Amino acid sequence: MMSKNIPTDEIRAEVEKLRRELTYHAERYYVYDSPEISDYDYDMMYAALLKLEEEYPELVTPDSPTHRVGGKPLDKFEKVTHSVKMNSLSDVFSYDEIRDFCDRVALSVKDAEFSVEPKIDGLSVSLIYENGVFVQGATRGDGEIGEDVTQNLRTVYSIPLMLKKPLTLTVRGEVYMPRAVFEKINSKREKEGKPLMANPRNAAAGSLRQLDPKVAADRKLDIFVFNLQEGDIYEDGRAPVFHKETLDTLSELGFKTLEQTAVVSSAEQIIAHIEKLGQLRDSLAYDIDGVVIKLNKLSDRLVLGEGTNTPKWAVAYKFPPEEKETKLLDITIAVGRTGVLTPNAVLSPVRLAGTTVSRATLHNLDFIREREIKIGDTVIVRKAGDIIPEVVRANKDKRDGSEIEFNMPTVCPSCGEPVFRDEGEGVAIRCTNVGCPAQISRSIEHFASKGAMNIDGLGPQIVELLLDSGLIKDAADLYSLKAEDVENLDRMGKKSAAKLIESIERSKSAGLERLIYSLGIRSIGEIAALALAKRFGTLDACIEAELEELCALEDFGEITARSVVDFFSHPQNRELCARLKVAGVLTEAVAKQSSAKLEGLTFVLTGTLPTMSRDEASSLIKANGGKVSGSVSGKTSYVVAGEAAGSKLTKAASLGVKIISEEELLLMIGD
Repeated sequence: MMSKNIPTDEIRAEVEKLRRELTYHAERYYVYDSPEISDYDYDMMYAALLKLEEEYPELVTPDSPTHRVGGKPLDKFEKVTHSVKMNSLSDVFSYDEIRDFCDRVALSVKDAEFSVEPKIDGLSVSLIYENGVFVQGATRGDGEIGEDVTQNLRTVYSIPLMLKKPLTLTVRGEVYMPRAVFEKINSKREKEGKPLMANPRNAAAGSLRQLDPKVAADRKLDIFVFNLQEGDIYEDGRAPVFHKETLDTLSELGFKTLEQTAVVSSAEQIIAHIEKLGQLRDSLAYDIDGVVIKLNKLSDRLVLGEGTNTPKWAVAYKFPPEEKETKLLDITIAVGRTGVLTPNAVLSPVRLAGTTVSRATLHNLDFIREREIKIGDTVIVRKAGDIIPEVVRANKDKRDGSEIEFNMPTVCPSCGEPVFRDEGEGVAIRCTNVGCPAQISRSIEHFASKGAMNIDGLGPQIVELLLDSGLIKDAADLYSLKAEDVENLDRMGKKSAAKLIESIERSKSAGLERLIYSLGIRSIGEIAALALAKRFGTLDACIEAELEELCALEDFGEITARSVVDFFSHPQNRELCARLKVAGVLTEAVAKQSSAKLEGLTFVLTGTLPTMSRDEASSLIKANGGKVSGSVSGKTSYVVAGEAAGSKLTKAASLGVKIISEEELLLMIGD
């Protein structure tokens, strides 16, 4: 597009000058963490360039800093086939395994050197440059096929849009979310009543897969480039000799490369650097979950070669689950949606596995008694599966006599009604009042949760606001809400209210499977809800189902079957179901099984898949007769792993469960 005005040589020179200066100062700020001008001065230069480009659109170039945030939202991500396979690494978990790795290397390579680097806990991507210009970026996916996320990667300011030399090459890096950004986003989400992000790694993966690049830009992602995949790093075409040499040269070209990297020559030196990185771990601005050890000399890598899915010249040492000491300040009681009273530890805040932890589950009174935990103890905490904080044990050596033994209350802290020990569950202490405010609140939160009716924006704080204001008394009341009813509530407004009502309306079509799960029937998870939906087809049929019919269902025992019968025998639950039906909520199964190819198989999904969301993959598995579980066990048939997969892979390996890619899943189905 040509402008009405013809740019003069002075205008062209001014545009080039502004681009050079903006690129330089962005590099100083985002790559080297050493800004030379204020944010205000940078913003003024940016505004000046943007104004000139709008006036003279023929001067716009692909590498302009104004292209950092732009482009229309995408309908989907296109697939990308990697020219160089993006392999994962074999994991090791002990120093003895590191010594074994070095011994194996020594059989083929004499006097080997190793590059020892922090393993960034993020999402792996490839960046392609042609004649020095960034042209495409893609996720790792399954190693062979990923997704084109070029628009979103342009929003990462530490990725140069133009290199300092006109080279054609492909590099690999790890996109991550800085800890400070993660904490800020979660603080905002908490105030808005939205679900909190689990950890920075998941947050980074989700942000990079936003279809709207402006959303990705708001997440302020960062990157470390750690490998040259292919191409030349020197203008004369000569090949580098060492991996560390490539990192240094990539840094000179404008990439942000790995910090705290060491080149060593023995297993003991590797271990010493791992210890050093472990000590630095808390002080870093980003999360690391291990250390990568790889041969430094590139020709030595060719000698050892590649395995089926992992190179033989590198391994990843994974840190053991992080444990920290902190003070147990108090024990509070949470009342769940089924009335179970759960003790929770109030902790002196401590940084743990990527987040600041101030609360942790204590499960039940038996758990507290077995570990002799007292209020005031110094306790050791960790995250189960790197997600759920839990107290491991008390440090009895640090007691001073002021500690207090904890006892469960005899009445519900929410409603004041008596509590009882549920003999059916052994350790569970339960509130007897079905109208308990805490149970109502939790049941509505569960009803709106992602696996249930998936009502976006209806978090715990918004539920409390709606209950306190008298706008709702149960889940069915949600469908009577109007935007004008909620827009004047604290932390709401016209836009937020409209979005909430839209999400509530959309949830009406969730279908029978999700509706059954959303009701919060004891012992009925997503798999059992699917079984009920497939067998009975309508909510009315589920309500009238006999105990014998339910016991005949696969994986249903008498306790589970009786839970269903008991739930639907209560008049108030039947009334709730009737009101949901009148409100227009779909009470019939929506998805017919398209095949039985996965019949009898149970899948667990982990990580970011190349072309599907986990919800889409879950629906596909169920549509072909399979089951989807949230945890790995001896009954798991396959774990479907994508990018940034977590501890479920380790659990699968320990149990001998087969790990497959999205592509292998599709082959099983025949898509």
